[in-house]
Amino acid sequence: MGIAMEPGPRPQRAPSMFDVARRAGVSHQTVSRVLNAHPNVRESTRVRVRTAIEELGYRPNRAARTLVTGRDRVLGVVAPRSTLFGPVSLLAAFEEQAVGAGFGVSVVRVREIDGGSVRQAVQRHLDGQVAGIVVIAPVASVAEALDTVPRDVPLVTVDGDPDQQLPMATVDQVEGGRIATEHLLAAGHATVWHVAGPTDWFDAAGRAAGWVAALHAAGAEVPPVMAADWSADAGYRAGELMARMPEVTAVFAANDALATGLLHAFHDRGRSIPGDVSVVGFDDVPVSAHLIPPLTSLRADFEAVAREALDLLLNHEAGPDVSQAVHRKIAPVLVSRDSVGPPPR
Repeated sequence: MGIAMEPGPRPQRAPSMFDVARRAGVSHQTVSRVLNAHPNVRESTRVRVRTAIEELGYRPNRAARTLVTGRDRVLGVVAPRSTLFGPVSLLAAFEEQAVGAGFGVSVVRVREIDGGSVRQAVQRHLDGQVAGIVVIAPVASVAEALDTVPRDVPLVTVDGDPDQQLPMATVDQVEGGRIATEHLLAAGHATVWHVAGPTDWFDAAGRAAGWVAALHAAGAEVPPVMAADWSADAGYRAGELMARMPEVTAVFAANDALATGLLHAFHDRGRSIPGDVSVVGFDDVPVSAHLIPPLTSLRADFEAVAREALDLLLNHEAGPDVSQAVHRKIAPVLVSRDSVGPPPR
């Protein structure tokens, strides 16, 4: 079974509300109540939180005070109108974290993931005077639209542009691609083929980059990328092609829908999984454990990503040179099942 590497050390940063919560042994919601002078907090708990604040030197900045004590305790979210597992899971996780911390959540879903739609959605939140904004920003056009948002607005992206100088919380897509590829190489395959997601999605680009990096590190040949979208139909089409190629013995699919299509196509063409071809997916959607065979996949901790996004909002610093480049990455974990085996003899 492959093992996810621990994320590298984060850059030094000021202590956050979550750091205070860990030191005091309470939830971040309780810290928020203490900072907000909420009456329903035990005095002993209040003392522990205040002690942790002093020990850590935690000081809410201007943006955080607005979030904690401002009249409008509503956070705005811009999200794609999508049924894809990743964006839907991230939105649900952030709503749960925000509500748990005592905030309301206003969601604007954009039908088209393009710059104009995102700018309009952000402006709607600004007009509504929300305390902060989270943008689920998986494609390049969204990142470009965010360059126009005033820098004194607490704004965090989720799964956004890794090169953009804005606070971001994200699944570590590159690490996930590396883990998947190394797992297949460790099973004995000479190389690994890749069915990629849409070229304008940062998730797809990161997973492909991790795949290439792992192959280079192993001195393995890098096969041509099989371009696709996120659908099972695209996976089936790629599988029909690869089923006619005996040199294909291991495939990393950019998501579980693509992997599902691959399994179907290989079955229809008489190539067994994992006897002839091994397959790894990404997302670990609930149905993946019930495919035939059960699919090996990368599981993302969306709750952890959402928690980091909220923490970045609560500790946002106004100004162009302070916290804009803070990127927090949560590595996915490999869930090993029956779709991976040694190459055929």
